[in-house]
Amino acid sequence: MSDHQDTPSPPAHTTLGRGTHSEVVRIGSLLRKETVGGMLLVGAALVAIVWANSPFADSYFAIRDVEFGYEPWHLKLSIGAWAADGLLAIFFFMVGLELKREIMIGDLRQWDKAIVPVAAAFGGVAVPALIYLAINWGDSAATQGWAIPTATDIAFAVAVLAIIGSHLPPALRIFLLTLAVVDDLIAILIIALVYSSGISMSMLLWSLIPLSAYALLARRQRPLFRTGHMAAWLLLLPIGIAFWALVHASGIHATIAGVILGFTIPARTRADRGEPDGDRHHGLAEIFEHRIRPLSAGFAVPVFAFFSAGVAIGGVEGLTTALGSTVTIGIVAGLVVGKIIGITGVTFLVTKVTRSRLDPSLRWIDVIGVAGLAGIGFTVSLLVAELSFGIGTELGDKAKVGIFVASLLAAIIGSIVLSSRNRYYAKLEAADAVDADQDGVPDIYETDTHDSGSTTRD
Repeated sequence: MSDHQDTPSPPAHTTLGRGTHSEVVRIGSLLRKETVGGMLLVGAALVAIVWANSPFADSYFAIRDVEFGYEPWHLKLSIGAWAADGLLAIFFFMVGLELKREIMIGDLRQWDKAIVPVAAAFGGVAVPALIYLAINWGDSAATQGWAIPTATDIAFAVAVLAIIGSHLPPALRIFLLTLAVVDDLIAILIIALVYSSGISMSMLLWSLIPLSAYALLARRQRPLFRTGHMAAWLLLLPIGIAFWALVHASGIHATIAGVILGFTIPARTRADRGEPDGDRHHGLAEIFEHRIRPLSAGFAVPVFAFFSAGVAIGGVEGLTTALGSTVTIGIVAGLVVGKIIGITGVTFLVTKVTRSRLDPSLRWIDVIGVAGLAGIGFTVSLLVAELSFGIGTELGDKAKVGIFVASLLAAIIGSIVLSSRNRYYAKLEAADAVDADQDGVPDIYETDTHDSGSTTRD
């Protein structure tokens, strides 16, 4: 037998790998925090729906439509608009921080790890949009909502996963979070490119002044922010608000300002360069994320959901009419069916094109379950529905009914699939517990990585 025949074939490239130990620990902590935020989000939405369909419905809409603010800067808005343009900017600031961190020091900085969730996110946007357009083809008013079923609610989906997926492989959790973050980035681009009109270049140019000052202060005041020094926050907050106001006045949706501000925050320190992943210091983006997440998940997003979810359904007859609308059907089909087809299908195609395979800890049914949860398109979908059809319009209300129904169905389907998988993985853990060294890091993470998906024990 020749030496060539004796040479073992190289290990197959693995996609959806387990990620670094530091990333797994961070994702686990994030899942626990998002559980409470997701519950508050659902609770606020339910209160709004009940109130909007109760005998006291007029008081709900009266409160939502109260206007206040400064007219010359286009800041005389209703309370509902303030929640969408102002409070939701805090949520998108968190998205900007998460994106910056993932790109700079997270798994997205490695293309071999990022290609699957990035491609899957694009599939999870394109297929739902095409399904919606196919169902509403020929209706120019209805087709304006094509972007509604493209979004994934990161807080809602992650909260459901945290509740039902305590034993699921870390790779699956990282996949969902990365997928949702990239999905949010695509949604941000859609909002900026499609739903921004009448752009005022003068206001945009003026906005560069506070943005530059904000970025400079964030880098210069890092030691103060780490110690919680109030002086640094008192400097940064008004500058950030000024930038948000100028972006809003320019005609670009103000939530984009939150993302841009998040991107200006340093994700790592100079001491991080050249250090292993597990030895990285806490960058300012991570510190901001830790301190602002309670405000975003515990207040900003639930308040937005409260003022956006209130839809006067009109009883059984109104619900039947809404469910029969092509707008509603397109959204439900896009989020429930389109997300599963788009995410799972593109992930499968990527593995075939790159000749890779799933991580040994995963099965394709796990990917389908995560794709099902990605169909929960609550927060961002509600925002896009308002941008597409306006607040309080007939098509807007039908779109919201579609979002509610689709998100509920997606949560149920994803939960059924992943709950059964969670029980399966729980049995595996009980049968073969993962060893840990004295440093507390499981042995499986202490590996030499020769290929992005293949690992060998030390």
